[in-house]
Amino acid sequence: MSLSDLVLSIADNKQMLGLRYAEWATRAPSLEADIAAAAMGLDDLGHSRVLYGCLEPLGEDPRGPDRETDAGSLRSLPYFDEPWTEWGQFVAANSILDTAFTTMIEACVSGSVEVLRHRLRKMLMEERYHFLHGRSWLRSGIDAQPLTRAWQEAIEWFGPPDGETAQLHEDGRLSMGPKELLARLEERVETKAPDVKVDWSHWDPVRRRARAGAIDERTFAMLRGLEEKKFAPATAQPKEA
Repeated sequence: MSLSDLVLSIADNKQMLGLRYAEWATRAPSLEADIAAAAMGLDDLGHSRVLYGCLEPLGEDPRGPDRETDAGSLRSLPYFDEPWTEWGQFVAANSILDTAFTTMIEACVSGSVEVLRHRLRKMLMEERYHFLHGRSWLRSGIDAQPLTRAWQEAIEWFGPPDGETAQLHEDGRLSMGPKELLARLEERVETKAPDVKVDWSHWDPVRRRARAGAIDERTFAMLRGLEEKKFAPATAQPKEA
């Protein structure tokens, strides 16, 4: 496991978070929330592109050809495997998972790797609005189930106490390890994490998740379409008669 693997995990999760946000752009409880969902979705899709762009300068790009055909090769959390059906799922992702990803980005920016320090710093400023939006809706109250699940997956995503995240922290490439990341997340959302148990023996260190599964087929097809469009020619040449 390398720093590139971690950055790819952040990128894949930011991409999926952006897509799931965007799905609520016309379904949120208010017009203001609709607009916020659309704006945050665009932000996170843009952030994922910046993160993907950091892989080559880091010296290793872990993306393989299986990403074109196998949804299980993507490194996103189980929380994003299926579209959300309740607003509470959106709020839990916005307040806990989005903030967890930002906390890890903060650890990258304050670490010793120059490309991450330089390219990701602006991202922290742009994420502040996401944090304020999530905190506001969290304070209005949501069901416990999606909130507990978001906390569980955030803790799993930070990694085990003696795993590669801890080693990257020890090496100085990250400014925080799993313990510090969780403490920072709790500080930011102003609440303690629920008492969740993680069975690290089932944890996948590549995908940073303890549950098998993958994003739904419709979403995976849409992602592949976005990739094809990204690499398509800007203009098509008209066919001769």
